[in-house]
Amino acid sequence: MKIFRTLRIFMPLIVAPILAMGSLCWAPSSLAAELKEIQASQIEVLANNEVPELLKTLEELVAIESGSTDLEGLAKIQAAIGKKLDGLGIPYQLIQGSGNTKTGAMILVKIKGNGTAKIALIAHMDTVYQKGDSKKQPFKVADGKAYGLGIQDDRAGIAVILHTLKMIKTAGINSFGELTVLINADEEIGSPGSKETIMALGEANDLVISCETSGTKADYVRLATSSIARADLKVQGKAAHSGANPEFGRNALYEMAHQVLQTRDLNNIAPGVKFNWTLAQAGTVRNMIPFGATATADIRANKMSDFDLVEEKLKEKIQHHLIPETTVTLDFVRSRPPLVPTEKSLAVAKLTQSIAKEIQWPLGILETPTGGGTDAAYAQIRNRGAVIESFGLQGFGGHTDNAEYILIESIKPRLFITSMLIDQYSRQHNSAK
Repeated sequence: MKIFRTLRIFMPLIVAPILAMGSLCWAPSSLAAELKEIQASQIEVLANNEVPELLKTLEELVAIESGSTDLEGLAKIQAAIGKKLDGLGIPYQLIQGSGNTKTGAMILVKIKGNGTAKIALIAHMDTVYQKGDSKKQPFKVADGKAYGLGIQDDRAGIAVILHTLKMIKTAGINSFGELTVLINADEEIGSPGSKETIMALGEANDLVISCETSGTKADYVRLATSSIARADLKVQGKAAHSGANPEFGRNALYEMAHQVLQTRDLNNIAPGVKFNWTLAQAGTVRNMIPFGATATADIRANKMSDFDLVEEKLKEKIQHHLIPETTVTLDFVRSRPPLVPTEKSLAVAKLTQSIAKEIQWPLGILETPTGGGTDAAYAQIRNRGAVIESFGLQGFGGHTDNAEYILIESIKPRLFITSMLIDQYSRQHNSAK
């Protein structure tokens, strides 16, 4: 395995130097070297040939359980991805994230080309699932769909990156200046260990392509995603024997249920706001009135400022109690920022549309968020170039326990579009310089 070394990132200030290390050169270093003209017909043939191979990659990745906190599982999928890169002759590094949260290592690849454009591809290897869940959604192919654990979110993104690298190497695409790949292991828990690396990656690159999924009804390039926040509700009651003297207690479970129900109408309090209680816990044993209870809500918004209104309304509502002498406290945490459209991102999206037309593939552009969050938003924080999303495959059912799939017919177009975009964007960038 060609792992150069494992690096621990203690501070954001040393992230950028790490991203500058360990590059693989596919072409002479001289920027004056003549660039090979890439034919769309050649790339289309390569993309078509990669479809069965990409499905095999998906089957291998789906077989590995790698929840965000499953470090053993994450190590297994890192090894599987590393083996694929080894087979392509592409060196990579494992780097550890920053922060106090223990997360899995990231995979970093850097490839030198002959041009000036710096392009990054990002995806994530962790899932929302727990060990044993794969039995509920094993890999299978049926009716033009491939099903499996995490296949849409985000095994497909990893597979697209791996097979795009294979295609551009086979085709001799070297018009970019530097091509970086980063696959992190903590996206589903807010990227606490990788977000500094992703922000540094965004700052260092002219174009960041995030490989999360697009929808099944229509394919698209996404330019906007939602911001994300979390509300943690804590209820303190009083314990008592549930048979002998329940009236002596103060049931924290009842109070927590009351608070959840009276705040459920915060959904759509502003355009794009999605408010849902998703976790709850109460009590310690069956025969005791629960003295404590907690609940957590997942909150999405089109813009960070909308969270101010949600927090204000929450604080107002929790003052109304069902059970006297209980205490209710709220911790409101703003986390992932939104991805917002920019002129440069829109220009790249339109270039992508023109590439899709070469194979008569309909491709839309989404400029409004629909509830999902993305690491692309972190990449945009310090980025002065373009950040685009949804370069995984078309799919549905992420975060479900038995209904996650991708559309097989989207594989060839996505590989063609991604490979051609890397080349054509790079050539435009070279001409502009």
